[in-house]
Amino acid sequence: MQITVLGTGYVGLVAGAGFAEFGNTVRLVDIDEKRIEFLNNGGVPIYEPGLAELINRNAKLDRLSFTTDLGWAMDGSEVIIIAVGTPQAEDGSANLSYVESAACEIGKNLKSWAVIVTKSTVPVGTSKLVRKLVSAETKQEFAVASNPEFLKEGDAINDFMKPARVILGTENERSDEVLKQLYAPFVRTSNRIQIMDPTSAELTKYAANAMLATRISFMNELSQLAEAVGADIERVRVGIGSDPRIGPKFLFPGPGFGGSCFPKDIRALIHTARKNDLQVDVVRAAEEANERQKKVLFSRISEHFGDLKGKKIAVWGLSFKPQTDDIRESPALVLIKSLVAAGASVSAYDPEAMDNTKQEIPDIEYCSDPYSATEGADALALVTEWKEFRTPDFERVAKSMRSKAIFDGRNIWNPETTTALGFRHYSIGRGVFDPK
Repeated sequence: MQITVLGTGYVGLVAGAGFAEFGNTVRLVDIDEKRIEFLNNGGVPIYEPGLAELINRNAKLDRLSFTTDLGWAMDGSEVIIIAVGTPQAEDGSANLSYVESAACEIGKNLKSWAVIVTKSTVPVGTSKLVRKLVSAETKQEFAVASNPEFLKEGDAINDFMKPARVILGTENERSDEVLKQLYAPFVRTSNRIQIMDPTSAELTKYAANAMLATRISFMNELSQLAEAVGADIERVRVGIGSDPRIGPKFLFPGPGFGGSCFPKDIRALIHTARKNDLQVDVVRAAEEANERQKKVLFSRISEHFGDLKGKKIAVWGLSFKPQTDDIRESPALVLIKSLVAAGASVSAYDPEAMDNTKQEIPDIEYCSDPYSATEGADALALVTEWKEFRTPDFERVAKSMRSKAIFDGRNIWNPETTTALGFRHYSIGRGVFDPK
């Protein structure tokens, strides 16, 4: 099958490379000439484990190509996927300008029947808008469908190749059959394709992210209660997660969630509800709790030192989660900006996200390895739980630091180990552990 994908961002690249891996011919389109040139020269503009290899392999096999010529890319394609960005607007809604532009251009270049699939995360009702915009530009028959993605950054290739479910919001049997044929190789062991109307598919995406975000915020609020009453949030997490009605996932307390999806999507869902004269109070509370949680690490560092002027804080982890270079709405940025504003100096390390962070926060020290960051530091704050941070050489860290305070934002370190070396160990929802 020939497929056209509009957009070479995270979703477009993963989807395009994934479909090509199963033998389809995929043409990825972008208006950014420099980005297309970079891709055609073998570059990959984002970090995602396994993505570069997948793209380069399929490009060499001529199953995956990159172009700015939408007309050429669409010629002969039965599936046209919109995977452009939907950034947050000032009022919290999703900015649909890129989706609208893509729909208009598709209409201008549509020469034969195709199913136009919205894979971008879009508000409820966008499929109707896409149909209206395409229809204004062409008399050619077509179908519109919604196919939201459920990719986890850091594990997106596995998620795409082995989807837990495939949501298809379609209009008619013809588009049903085309998209079921497209996804058939992905669901051979069990049929995980779910057919519904486009509006329900759009709401399913927002509802899924809102539910997961709510679980995280619930645990973060509970972690503060645990500290107040003298409980251990880690024991509570295991206790409730063992209930099969609840399950263990997305119950880890931390410094708040970030990324390109959860914050933006829950705000868009709140905005959609308001437009329909409704309140989604649980979702709004999850967002408010998350914004408060992002300030927890700074508050504890500030309380520990009092005056932060002249203090040096080492920060491990800048991306919003491991296995990505994505820093959008990362709790680390909130922490670093607060520390700098309070007069502290910051030395930071992240395996993949330092180049992106430099674009937003250029005036701190970026280090080549985690131990360089702790040289002469008064405290170490862990924000992102990359695997290489799980079992550091704490004796080396202790010798390199000026004073011994650890702020474990992910509860991955054993306080017995750190306090035995003289560290005062702060955690999330477990209280403070004093040196032995």
